[in-house]
Amino acid sequence: MEGIQVSKSEFKAKALEYFRQVEASGESVIVTDHGKPALEVRPYQENVRSPLDVLRGSVVRYSNPTEPVDVEWEAAR
Repeated sequence: MEGIQVSKSEFKAKALEYFRQVEASGESVIVTDHGKPALEVRPYQENVRSPLDVLRGSVVRYSNPTEPVDVEWEAAR
């Protein structure tokens, strides 16, 4: 979504107006510094993910979880 571009000085003078515009339209505002994009002001979007999606791919597969472990524990002595 391409938004409107404003300079830092213009944004500073009219920040509240731009905030309201972003809230109302959903369009982003690109704040520029010497003509180059520096910041983007856009509507907040909550990123809701299921806990399983967050963990997906982070668990290493263990093929035989019921096999005995060949490690002698110090506590067993």
